[in-house]
Amino acid sequence: MPLPKRRHSKTRGRKRRTHYKLAAPTRSVCPQCRETKLPHRVCPHCGYYKGREIVAVEGT
Repeated sequence: MPLPKRRHSKTRGRKRRTHYKLAAPTRSVCPQCRETKLPHRVCPHCGYYKGREIVAVEGT
């Protein structure tokens, strides 16, 4: 198994890792209540998915 001949500097390793970052979650608009929600999931505000009520949500 190959081994490095010389030690890599901290800067070199950190340059390589600069692209490892979190991406913001994608949001879509619920066609029923116009609130933002995660795509392909039941809307937590109104309980609808693809035009049908899936979960009964209590009104506040």
